[in-house]
Amino acid sequence: MTGTHDSSRVPQLLGAHVLGVLEEAEVREVEAHLATCPTCRDEVNGLRAMEEALGEVPPEALLDGPPDGGDLLLRRALRQVGQERQVRASRRRVGAGVAAAAVVAVVLGGGFAVGRGTAPTDDAALSTPTPVPSAPPSGTRLGTGADQATGARMTVQVRPAAGWVRVNASVAGIPKGEQCRIVVVAKDGTTQDAGSWLVSEAGEKDGTTLDGSALIAPEDVAAVEVRDFDGRTFVSVPV
Repeated sequence: MTGTHDSSRVPQLLGAHVLGVLEEAEVREVEAHLATCPTCRDEVNGLRAMEEALGEVPPEALLDGPPDGGDLLLRRALRQVGQERQVRASRRRVGAGVAAAAVVAVVLGGGFAVGRGTAPTDDAALSTPTPVPSAPPSGTRLGTGADQATGARMTVQVRPAAGWVRVNASVAGIPKGEQCRIVVVAKDGTTQDAGSWLVSEAGEKDGTTLDGSALIAPEDVAAVEVRDFDGRTFVSVPV
């Protein structure tokens, strides 16, 4: 240390000074010392850099003290703020808690960096597996169709269930404002509605995707159609 005044207690205040928990008189004392001591200035700059780079952890993490193999600067900073917390526990509880949390974050953050540096760097170990889409159930049928007269288009998937079917339909080419139904047609000509909707402006422009169901046995389904409520058919897709 250098300087013309008694600086014996300044090293105990550097960590708390960086974290802003000193009294005004102590701040003046530390700053006066820093003006004449390059060693302490370097130490403060290092503490500030670490404080800015790392986040906070709970003050409770300070209970175990510095790690035996920790960096000398980190261990020293941790002891400084631990002592500062004891001295100011009755008057600066909140500020001391923040100081402890931030300095412990420096220590733990250093351990995290070491852990990352010594961990395997194999791309396979770091990559996240990509989910594989499940195959559709056995018996699922697909169909696509368009009607040149109406301009409507539909792609439909019919999935079997126990005596009924699930329907997923993507419909496009129907004007805004049309009230439409998804109709499942059986081989004997009977029908069941699987859902209905009002075509929106977005639906006219980009199409609409719907999910529905119909009480027709999977083996009896012949086609899926889009109709309005007056019975007009926009598009029919055999499946």
